[in-house]
Amino acid sequence: MKTDVQIAQEAKMLPIVEIAKKLGLDENDIIQYGKYKAKINLKVLERFKDKEDGKLVLVTAINPTPAGEGKTTTNIGLSMGLNKIGKTAITAIREPSLGPSFGVKGGAAGGGYAQVVPMEDINLHFTGDFHAITTAHNLISAMLDNHIHQGNQLNIDPRRIVWKRVLDLNDRALRNIVVGLGGRPNGVPREDGFDITVASEIMAILCLAEDLEDLKERVGRIIVAYRYDGSPVYVKDLKAEGSVALLMKDAVHPNLVQTLENTPALVHGGPFANIAHGCNSILATKLSLKLADYTITEAGFGADLGAEKFFDIKSRFGDLKPNVAVIVATVRALKHHGGAKKDELGNENIDALARGFENLEKHIENVNKFGVPAVVAINRFPTDTEAELDFLMKKCKESGAEAVLSEVWAKGGDGAIELAEKVVEICEGRDSNFKPLYDVEESIMDKIEKIAVEVYGADGVEYTKSCLKKIKQIEELGLDKMPICMAKTQYSLSDDPTLLARPKGFKITVRDIRVSNGAGFLVALTGEIMTMPGLPKVPAANNIDILPSGEIVGLF
Repeated sequence: MKTDVQIAQEAKMLPIVEIAKKLGLDENDIIQYGKYKAKINLKVLERFKDKEDGKLVLVTAINPTPAGEGKTTTNIGLSMGLNKIGKTAITAIREPSLGPSFGVKGGAAGGGYAQVVPMEDINLHFTGDFHAITTAHNLISAMLDNHIHQGNQLNIDPRRIVWKRVLDLNDRALRNIVVGLGGRPNGVPREDGFDITVASEIMAILCLAEDLEDLKERVGRIIVAYRYDGSPVYVKDLKAEGSVALLMKDAVHPNLVQTLENTPALVHGGPFANIAHGCNSILATKLSLKLADYTITEAGFGADLGAEKFFDIKSRFGDLKPNVAVIVATVRALKHHGGAKKDELGNENIDALARGFENLEKHIENVNKFGVPAVVAINRFPTDTEAELDFLMKKCKESGAEAVLSEVWAKGGDGAIELAEKVVEICEGRDSNFKPLYDVEESIMDKIEKIAVEVYGADGVEYTKSCLKKIKQIEELGLDKMPICMAKTQYSLSDDPTLLARPKGFKITVRDIRVSNGAGFLVALTGEIMTMPGLPKVPAANNIDILPSGEIVGLF
């Protein structure tokens, strides 16, 4: 089998102008980045504002495992399958981060014969959005430290600066650093650190903003530090929001590319799913809803993280109404949840599959809690037996969700025709009664409790003393009436990554809570969540190269 990059390099791409024409756009509506990439001018949204929205399909998954699930691959394949049955569809996904691309996780452009292209560009620098976010974020850091150095008129307490610097690479050595060393000319010494760019609040803001002006206002509301008297310091106090907006003036426009089968793809934004809300931009999603019959979007990791945040944060802010959720699962991954060892996942094991199915069952229940119908996409592997597939499809039906086999990795759009037909059947035949899980006016602890109990299946929530103190401070500042963004391990429904399938009899421990005031949500941290990942012993970067011919090798 050819590698992903070999398949991508053989793709017969259409000029991006032709892809735009498929959507009713002309050259004046796009900003071209070479022959095969472009940005869609946001003025298009104004022109199509009175057009009825298409159907919105969320692709989510079970809790991820080393066996792989294929959520993005399914998303891309489904969009191609819908076009094959006569529907106009767009895949609307996140941009990949350079950190995972050179680390261990890999990129986010799909796989096999269900990819977005040009894959190498998308996984490397693309149109420069992440560089703009990195620079904008670090401009705020530079202005903050300069303010303190120049006399600190705002009375900023250097011990209570909450705005780190960012870099779009995995570099554990930068997690905790000291800045301002070298004497008086070099600033005021203080502890600092780096997060990865996709964890930046600027990234979350890009993905939740309505336009550039809204982005600027949100940036102005970011809390970067606290004064000696405990009051917050905002970006607008540093007078930095205008410069940040200028740096983001191009990044705010959604990126247009195509799939291997020339289906239009909007790839825009990419916040972490276990730290931030893990969804592509509202702007790209809304634009897609105006330009196509079906928008196929996704949310990071399993439905306990990505889908919950898509429903409670993105859909709330964007006034979106998802019509159906596709939950991606594999027999192999479910057997892993059921206790099967990695080297035995290719062997038939109905008992392990039955135990692991409890994870999928919980995700089906969760999607239905939001009033959204669910369909399970079983991403087929060659080692799956008929007995296992029959068992899984029967169990899905018993749990209130129809299951469809998906073979998009090997067959592209042809491998998603049955799934596409099922999605259309549900969208056209059943109403979605979507509603968020909680009201933002509820208390912080009540909102966290609902997510933990209703979505994770926890018995309750415990808080550290320092966290309780922070919650009280947030309430006193009047910043408590916002959605909750849970920072939690992606590998388990609980906050313990070793508890697979459907854990019971556990409590969630919230150790810290942070205010993302510009983004408009509160981040509740559980477990050990790294905001700056590290590289593995053998990083993917070791095997990536470019040949004298210009051919890229080792990139998936």
